[in-house]
Amino acid sequence: MSHHRQCRPIRGPSCELKPMAKTAAFFEPEASDSHPSAGGLPMPRVFSHQPRCLVPLEACPLFKQLSGDELRTLQQAARECTYSGGQEIFKEGDPSDGIYVVKEGAIQISALVNQDRFVFSRILPGDFLGEMTLLDSQPRSATASAEGDTTLYFIPRAPLLNLLENSPRLSLGLFQQISNRLRKFDHLYVTKLLQFERMAIVGRFAASIVHDLKTPLTVINMLADFAYQQNPTPASRENALGIQRQIERITDLVNDILEYTRGGATTFELKPANYATFVTTVIDNLQAETTLKSINIQFENPPPAIELRLHPQRLSRVFYNLINNAVDAMPHGGDIKMRFQTTEKAVITEIEDAGPGLAQEILDRLFEAFATYGKAHGTGLGLSISKKIIEEHQGEISARNRPGGGAIFSFSLPIGDTDGR
Repeated sequence: MSHHRQCRPIRGPSCELKPMAKTAAFFEPEASDSHPSAGGLPMPRVFSHQPRCLVPLEACPLFKQLSGDELRTLQQAARECTYSGGQEIFKEGDPSDGIYVVKEGAIQISALVNQDRFVFSRILPGDFLGEMTLLDSQPRSATASAEGDTTLYFIPRAPLLNLLENSPRLSLGLFQQISNRLRKFDHLYVTKLLQFERMAIVGRFAASIVHDLKTPLTVINMLADFAYQQNPTPASRENALGIQRQIERITDLVNDILEYTRGGATTFELKPANYATFVTTVIDNLQAETTLKSINIQFENPPPAIELRLHPQRLSRVFYNLINNAVDAMPHGGDIKMRFQTTEKAVITEIEDAGPGLAQEILDRLFEAFATYGKAHGTGLGLSISKKIIEEHQGEISARNRPGGGAIFSFSLPIGDTDGR
């Protein structure tokens, strides 16, 4: 296939057969969740590779019931193909020419929904994709892309069909696997449908808030300015400016929620800005609020005075969301620590709190809309909005628990030119 970077015949199993229940462990989040750099600061990655044992073809659930002769026939037909991160294995509309089994790495399955690409499945080592090629000859209905360096077994359609005609075990296995996937897809569909309905409700509510708040916020702004004019002292001027800033934050927050619930691509322009100046300004504004709750924001090292392309208003929302989450995690006060690292390709920012840490029940869906656990208030949209903003800046965001307690949120922003939008 034109998408293959490199394919070669397989030479038998790469390791002893392991129980498939262990497969997912290759990609579970670790406590360290990092690839340490020279500065000792972890790179922002949600998943990290454990020491790996390559999964043999016969470990695939679809083939584990086959006889020795059937497996040898399968191995003779299979080809081993390697892909780099982000490389497409196939895309919507491509011919259905065979199935793939993940030997090493991971695959994302995605499709276009209303002009947005939606990732609806993740295929891990030992699992397979493209099974519908055995049932019909229709073009591919989704796109498969490698998450990182990935090795797959590719088995062409023709020898699979021949084996299927002569192997009741394979026929039964195929039926069971497709049935299982349809059940999972039904569950996913219902979950997403409920989420979309909730998004629509929040969107209508946000639109109503924007309309209802417009007049009182305007009046508050005018009164603050009038109060300053009546007593034009530096202190009253600072108070008036503080009120204006809070009004802008309320407006921006509601507009962010409204924009997020509407979905679709966001149009904005990234402009060069000094990252140290930007961060210092945002944190100075936040420190005035956190001090009232006995919480101090500390820089473990200064933010780098490097020029990055960013959207100040939108990126400041990420800081507000992460800092406010840290404040909520420390009701009795404490320190929020921030640290920075500059690599060849990115600036990495970490925000660490001294709270109880992130609940295990929510770690794997932390950045999904409406994902919340143990919080008495909040929309459940803060982290999903933050993730969207960071991705709009072509960066990455992740989270992990700190040994001994506390949570660490880490996000990267690329150095150099990024596509302005």
